[in-house]
Amino acid sequence: MPRIVLVVAVLALATGLGLWWRARNGRYTAVDPALLASAPADAADDLRLTPAQLGAPLGARATFVQFSSEVCAPCRRTHAVLAQLVSEREGLSHVEMDVVEHLDLVRRFDIMRTPTTLLLDADGVVVGRMSGATDRRHALAALEASCPGGVPAV
Repeated sequence: MPRIVLVVAVLALATGLGLWWRARNGRYTAVDPALLASAPADAADDLRLTPAQLGAPLGARATFVQFSSEVCAPCRRTHAVLAQLVSEREGLSHVEMDVVEHLDLVRRFDIMRTPTTLLLDADGVVVGRMSGATDRRHALAALEASCPGGVPAV
């Protein structure tokens, strides 16, 4: 009988952890605006990415910076979602960065899994992040949260 209770407890714990993990996948986490406003200039620069660092221009409204790895199936799905969104919406940009080639940025932004997508405003300041596979709904919600005026379709 104690073995059955142990097996049921382990299954319940695993199910709970799995549901928690799935619920967090692709969810947008905004950077606290008070942190951005009150940060000293040098600390604010830690939250900023330049076109030179990205190797691509910033979007006029927002830029998705996706950190991916070579053997990551969710990375390919996220890339497809973001690429389609960028092609449909004006002022957006999408940059994909390989975690192996950009370890300095991985450490700087505490990238712990792929895909992780940073959302930058028009000035290149990180305003939020999405960890895990991102779907269209989550990406649009992130844009609405960071671009209150909305992002018009092309």
